[in-house]
Amino acid sequence: MSGSAGAPGASRRTFVLTSALATGSLLAGGAGTARAQARARAGSAGDVTVRLPAPTGPHRVGTVTLYLVDRSRPDPWDDAIPVRELVVTVHYPARSVRGCPVVPQMTPGAAALFQQIDVHIHGLPRSGVDWSATLTHAHGGAPAQPVRRPVLLHSPGGGDPRTLGTALAEELASHGYVVVSLDHPGDASEVEFPNTTAYRDRPYRTTVFRDDPRKEPRVARTMIETRIADLRFVLDRLAGLAAGRNPDALGRPLPEHLGRALDLRRVGCYGHSAGGTAVAEALYEDRRFAAAVNLEGYLSHPPEGPGQEGELYPVARYGVDRPLFLLGTDGFIGQEAARKELEASWSAMPAHPRGRIRRRRIDGATHWVFTDYAALAPQLETAGLMTADARHALVGSLPPAVSVPVVRRHVRSFFDRHLRR
Repeated sequence: MSGSAGAPGASRRTFVLTSALATGSLLAGGAGTARAQARARAGSAGDVTVRLPAPTGPHRVGTVTLYLVDRSRPDPWDDAIPVRELVVTVHYPARSVRGCPVVPQMTPGAAALFQQIDVHIHGLPRSGVDWSATLTHAHGGAPAQPVRRPVLLHSPGGGDPRTLGTALAEELASHGYVVVSLDHPGDASEVEFPNTTAYRDRPYRTTVFRDDPRKEPRVARTMIETRIADLRFVLDRLAGLAAGRNPDALGRPLPEHLGRALDLRRVGCYGHSAGGTAVAEALYEDRRFAAAVNLEGYLSHPPEGPGQEGELYPVARYGVDRPLFLLGTDGFIGQEAARKELEASWSAMPAHPRGRIRRRRIDGATHWVFTDYAALAPQLETAGLMTADARHALVGSLPPAVSVPVVRRHVRSFFDRHLRR
């Protein structure tokens, strides 16, 4: 799902995901959510635990989660929140991992919300999986190597949490990158915060998307504009971190040498779907980004009406003078009209005299092959919890032994070429 809720202005509406959210007590809070979190923590006897593919690089991976607050802008999806709150995960090459255990892909609270929201979106099993049990290969709080590394910002697909990009982030970090994965609250299916506030009385927010936001042009514009602003704000905070300041809004301790690991002269960004749109346009708008990878995101606004063409984003209208990689699949989701819309926006990219546009396609794959589902969905199929048709619709027919390395190779080789100079 990609989507969002509310359009700008005082008459902003809030879209609420139906089914799971409406029938559960998720938004109402209280005992229903507490019980769901307890179930996620405990799991059930016989529940399947899915596993993430291991990174292949020479470096052990450290990780830390940061809570960032932009006080210069209000939240675009909730009028009651006067600031923009973000949660990001940083993966980096670790100096040592002794005494630093690996962390789970999702916290128990996020896993409970995932079980109630995401499984309904992507045709995942509604029971039989302990989503809180999946471990990453990253060690929480491990000291960073005090070596300047290229920095990559990651924006997930519309409606997706940052945790669904864990395997690729770990892979890049194991090969010497610092990777910062963003949640976009109100957009992401679930975001768990480390605190409550006077304007947010729960330690989480859930998606405001009801449907594909491209069906609501004003919503789609707000979603992408917000993501671009989020990316630029996070880069601002990374500059403070590199200068020795703690960007965490609660002042929580940082891993040793984390700021020294950032080389902000070499910054790239990559994103899936709506995240791909956002990073491509961020590359155009902000020269601090030196290269970007768009993983099957449109480069045009949605059409305002039937039979109309969507307005191109400036990056597609004017081109860009820095490297941009457009990576897609042969099984792009949606109707034929959606596929034509994506193709039209990508094909519109003009040849900039100083630009380097690269385009490739992965055959035998579909839209979410760029996420952790590429590895997880086949495991669910093998366990009898997901049909072959549902797995193919989600990630395609390629086995993970092929699809995971292909995506990793494409993304890493691109950034190696343009950020390792």
